[in-house]
Amino acid sequence: MSENLIVPTMAEMLAQGKQPEVLFWVGCAGSFDDRAKKITKAFVRILNRANVPFAVLGTEESCTGDPAKRAGNEFLFQMQAMMNIEVLNAYEAKKIVTACPHCFNTLKNEYPELGGKYEVVHHTEFLKSLLDDGRLTIEGGQFKGKRITFHDPCYLGRANNVYEAPRELIQKLDAELVEMKRSRANGLCCGAGGAQMFKDAEPGDKEINIERTEDALDTKPEIIAAGCPFCNTMLTDGIKNKEKEGDVKVMDIAELIANAQDL
Repeated sequence: MSENLIVPTMAEMLAQGKQPEVLFWVGCAGSFDDRAKKITKAFVRILNRANVPFAVLGTEESCTGDPAKRAGNEFLFQMQAMMNIEVLNAYEAKKIVTACPHCFNTLKNEYPELGGKYEVVHHTEFLKSLLDDGRLTIEGGQFKGKRITFHDPCYLGRANNVYEAPRELIQKLDAELVEMKRSRANGLCCGAGGAQMFKDAEPGDKEINIERTEDALDTKPEIIAAGCPFCNTMLTDGIKNKEKEGDVKVMDIAELIANAQDL
C-alpha cells in the first residue's frame, strides 16, 4: 500500500516479540476488489491515527470459506477454515477485527466448532469502542447536517444483532440519520448474500439490489452508508442503474470517519 500506511504482518510482529492488540482480517474483497481496497485503506488510516497496535496476516490469510459454505460446499469450507485456524492459532490470535460481515459471521460463529475460538468484532463496533475510549475523536466536518441512510448488512444485523454501532458512528458525524422503511431486523438484503454475489440472476421482474436501492433513495439521502463490501457493490450498481451517480454516494462507515478526520 502506498501513501505511507503502516501495515505490519503478524510474522513481523512475532519476530519483534510483540503481540498486536487486534488482528485485522482484511478479507478477499478488501484485498482484491478495487473499490473495497479503499475501505481497507480508510480503516488502516484510522487505526494508525488512533495508535492501535494491529497486524494483518498478509499472504498467510486465505478466504474464510463463507462463499463455499453458503453455496453448499461444506467440504471446501472446512478445508479453508482449518488452514486459517492453524495459522491463527499458531500466532495465538485473540481478537480479530474485520470490515466484512461475511468474514465476521464465519470467524465468529462457524470457526469455534472447528477449533478456532476468537473474539471477533466488526469494524463499526471497533470504531465505536475507539471513540468511547477517547482514542479517536471525530467532529462532523464535511458531513455535518448531511442526510445519510444506513443499509443493514444481513450478516451484521439479522445474523448477529449489530444495529447500533454503525448508527451511533453516523450520528457522531453530526449527520442526519434517515432510516429506510425496511431497516434493522426488517432490513432487506442487498442481493449478494448466501454466495449470490458470484452467480447470475434468476428470472424475475426486478433485481434485489434495485429494489433495495429504491428503498434507500426514498429517504432522499445524500449518502448511503454501508458496512459491507458486498453491499457497497450492489448498492453502487443500483445507483448507476437509477442514473443517480454523482448525486448520491455509497460509502463505508470507515470511509465516512476517515474523511471526516481528513486522514
